[in-house]
Amino acid sequence: MEGRVITLEFDDFYHVTVYTPNSQQENARLGYRMEWEDAFREYVSNLDKKKPVIICGDLNVAHNEIDLKNPSSNRRSAGFTDEERGKFTELLDAGFVDTFRFFYPDSVGVYSWWSYRFNARKNNAGWRIDYYVVSERLKNKLVDAKIHSQILGSDHCPVELEIQI
Repeated sequence: MEGRVITLEFDDFYHVTVYTPNSQQENARLGYRMEWEDAFREYVSNLDKKKPVIICGDLNVAHNEIDLKNPSSNRRSAGFTDEERGKFTELLDAGFVDTFRFFYPDSVGVYSWWSYRFNARKNNAGWRIDYYVVSERLKNKLVDAKIHSQILGSDHCPVELEIQI
């Protein structure tokens, strides 16, 4: 109802773009976010039963501690709650792959979003919250995944997936 998902159907796959709801300050919308996560996972899982799925967008979650600059000081911040991180794990466990971590499992200091406050971008105090996530069965077609942090113009930067379909 909030216009957060656009799905394109191609002959061999679905491409889903998404902007995941933010849990907001003091996690005021965390309950809604959890319901949304379950519905989104069910939606893409049902698509995946028909043909592979490529998901791209701002998923508004830093999945692991290496996905943000300051994990200890952000423990209950929107986008890094145990609940949100757990829902991302559930998505992966449902048969999907975080493509950046597939190629770069231990890469640190690579982020896709920086606050406009506190010189966050200049200090690279960011979060990796923009993703390409694909159906597990597309793993053998993945070529590379990139985060273009050098590209300015927004508080986010572009993410890229190279895949051979």
